[in-house]
Amino acid sequence: MRRRDFIKVIAGSTVAWSAAALGQQPTPRVPRVGWLVTGSPTSYRYSLAAFRDGLKALGYIEGQNIKIDYRWAEGNVDRLSELADELVQKKVDIIVAGGAVGAKAAKRATSLIPIVAAGVGDLVQLGLVASLAEPGSNLTGFVASAPETVAKRFEIMKELKPQARRAAVLRNPTDISAGLEWRITKEFATSNDIALDVHDAHDIEQLDNTLARVLQSDPDALVVLNDPFMFTNRKIIVDAADRFRLPTISGFREYVDDGGLISYGPSITDTYRRAASYVDRKRARSPRIFLFSSRPNSS
Repeated sequence: MRRRDFIKVIAGSTVAWSAAALGQQPTPRVPRVGWLVTGSPTSYRYSLAAFRDGLKALGYIEGQNIKIDYRWAEGNVDRLSELADELVQKKVDIIVAGGAVGAKAAKRATSLIPIVAAGVGDLVQLGLVASLAEPGSNLTGFVASAPETVAKRFEIMKELKPQARRAAVLRNPTDISAGLEWRITKEFATSNDIALDVHDAHDIEQLDNTLARVLQSDPDALVVLNDPFMFTNRKIIVDAADRFRLPTISGFREYVDDGGLISYGPSITDTYRRAASYVDRKRARSPRIFLFSSRPNSS
């Protein structure tokens, strides 16, 4: 070995040995969070802001000591499986999944990475966990859709318009949570002598078409059933109801934040703020996992 090369080796070894001797620790790995939602940055702006606030309260600052890999389905739920697979390939430490369809896509993609579902319905009825107290899988979450609150929405409608006898119902027929609400809706309407006109939509084109037909039956009010698709496109619904001058009641506070008349139900935003607590990897891997329901509120 040439003398110059020998000196380089010795110098490098000395530097490495000195760092270890001084007790210097390697740079800690920055945790990576996978963000998987059905909508866009605009439609989920309140939820994302709440999630970031929750992280900040725990001492996490995005871009400094935590990284978030965003995946937006932009209203196309068929893309969720592909997006979930991408997050798994990125080797994220935890996935925050929005709504039942987002949670299902994430669970299909991995059985190892912890998943926190935000803004979902009954996780047991949806088949995502074994029970609320013992989920029995890598998925937990915060229940934000209580189907029974749809009856209260109709009661509020009757208080606003005591003479109301016909209601238009906006529903996504492919969503399980909306299906649960639809069953309760029919029961309430039958016992209270309210005629129902159901308007189905599960993509943008259908939503535009069905909203154009809402007034044909001359309804007294419009009731929106909860599901991720309607939530993602709530601004379209709110603007249409305003043009029609049709009293509309929805199940999430965010509809009112975007200009809707009234809502009764839990806050989606609050579930994302709480979901931030599960970024702590010790909590994410805790054997004791609890599911919290947001309290209903009217606006």
